[in-house]
Amino acid sequence: MNYETLVPREVILKTIEALKDRGLLAELVNSKKEALEKIKSLIPVGASVNNGSSITLKEIGFVDYLKSSEHGWNNLHEAVLAEKDPAKQAELRKLSNFADYYLGSVHALAETGEMVIASATGSQLPSLANTAKNIILVVGAQKIVPTLEEALKRLREYVVPLEDKRMKSTGAPGTVLAKILIMERETAYMGRKISVIIVNEKLGF
Repeated sequence: MNYETLVPREVILKTIEALKDRGLLAELVNSKKEALEKIKSLIPVGASVNNGSSITLKEIGFVDYLKSSEHGWNNLHEAVLAEKDPAKQAELRKLSNFADYYLGSVHALAETGEMVIASATGSQLPSLANTAKNIILVVGAQKIVPTLEEALKRLREYVVPLEDKRMKSTGAPGTVLAKILIMERETAYMGRKISVIIVNEKLGF
């Protein structure tokens, strides 16, 4: 299977319905610009915001926008990086897990609605699985595959080798597939809102 090809629009719409059936919010936008504008509309001024490392968020311009002073949000990610005292930084990292809004992407999205996210350290997984009140995930349409089995295959055989190569190109030792989160559904009693913005462009790995 070619993991870089955008799936047809009808497949995207089918996937959106599957996500909704699993208790998530989902919609299609046509471009990176639209995705960023949608994010801006979802996060109110004064909200605390945290994000995971994501090529997708960089490509849509979110990372640069978050670094600016234009949004009026409380940028928890920046606060963690700015703190030089190890003990204080560790405390800020804990607090960042409880951001009002957490943003990221997924490594694969099944047409049946399951989302697969992997991590070498697990640092972003508490926010995704439990602690953040609102989740916004931006997903390029090339990441949609038919089944959960294929989603896991995409992760192992396509995403991890590319990320390993990317990291080594920066002088880092590479990556390791240590932890995998499969988001099956969001139950209403959790009181959280998970928004999936599918972009009809190739974004990220």
